[in-house]
Amino acid sequence: MGAFLCASAGTAAGEPPPRPPNCTAADVAGVSAGVAAAVSTYLFTHPEANGFFTGLQGQPRDQMRDDVDNYVNANPQVQADLRAIRQPLTDIRQRCQWTPLLGQDGATP
Repeated sequence: MGAFLCASAGTAAGEPPPRPPNCTAADVAGVSAGVAAAVSTYLFTHPEANGFFTGLQGQPRDQMRDDVDNYVNANPQVQADLRAIRQPLTDIRQRCQWTPLLGQDGATP
């Protein structure tokens, strides 16, 4: 029994510290879902931006990046709006020191 307790204590000491409150995968997913819904609403109510981002489909990643840079430079309000919409996700990732998981590469507009 003593060997088990020592082994368990050694494992516990090597574990990372607990995450701050409200930093579970469910919390991050909930914020992510809210941001995704807000981006969707924004794009539906801004047809020009929706058309631009829709038109990126199928382009090589490098070309897409250049096109997005050019678009947001020419449309700073769209850039500011989308940055503000995504801010809650940026905030929770920073506060929780969250590494994006598979499928969360931040590639949303």
